[in-house]
Amino acid sequence: MSNSNTSSLWAIWLSLISNILLTIGKIVIGLIFHSEVLLADGVHNAGDIIATVAALSAMRISKLPADEDHPYGHGKAEVLGSGFVAFILVLAALYIGYHAATAFFHEPDAPSLIAFIAAAISMAWKYGLYVYTIRIGKMTNSKSLIATAQDHLADVYASFAAVVGIGLAFVGSHYDIRWLAYGDAAGGVVVSLLVLRLGIEMARESFDILMEKIVDHDKLEQITELIQACPDVRRIDRVRAREHGHYILVDARISVSGELTIQEGHDISRVIKKSIMEAHPDVDEVLIHLNPWYAD
Repeated sequence: MSNSNTSSLWAIWLSLISNILLTIGKIVIGLIFHSEVLLADGVHNAGDIIATVAALSAMRISKLPADEDHPYGHGKAEVLGSGFVAFILVLAALYIGYHAATAFFHEPDAPSLIAFIAAAISMAWKYGLYVYTIRIGKMTNSKSLIATAQDHLADVYASFAAVVGIGLAFVGSHYDIRWLAYGDAAGGVVVSLLVLRLGIEMARESFDILMEKIVDHDKLEQITELIQACPDVRRIDRVRAREHGHYILVDARISVSGELTIQEGHDISRVIKKSIMEAHPDVDEVLIHLNPWYAD
């Protein structure tokens, strides 16, 4: 197993274990001390467990080599995993928002210092996980790992809202400001909106990749320039590139002198493919179609 794969698996397992521990801690403390926002955050973490397991499964599948039934590899498994994480985030956001909104119709409970400390610890721990996971995810170009990192970031927002909400409730309780006593519930509503936005953005990105949207214009321009740098290329007829999970597939149609032999054309294709893959390690396959070109 390569170092990048090992690092990715370590990041996923660390995320899974952390989510399990945080889920248990937040739900138990939220129930005991009647903290709406901490309880909602705990339920969000429970969804994270499912999402992390999905990401782990998708990552394992995506690393499988190409076979007869999947000649382009299994990279889109990671995109499906990322989409599932987005789905879990949207569901969690809706649940958190509903649960927090209903709290406004009940008498608020006294804020808990233990709940406040739990939220603060969760925020710090999740931020550390986000920094670590997003670094590994970008290094390996793992869509499911990047999605997991974004999920950690959503947890940071949620825990921050919990810290602020419980803190406001403390202020309201101490100074007898009734409306601040609902800070815990208000924090839950803010959390739901932040998590919902993140989930929708992740879902849109996954959908674009599944629909084989082309890579960004700058990257496509860089690939085109590498093809143009080959002295034997007379004309570029078409260049396309699409993401296939954690790697990119390039498809190019170029014109070369019609007087070249098949071997010479093959050598040109090989040089172009090598130059693109060396300049862009995330490109896994380059398909080149040669067209004959003749001077007028």
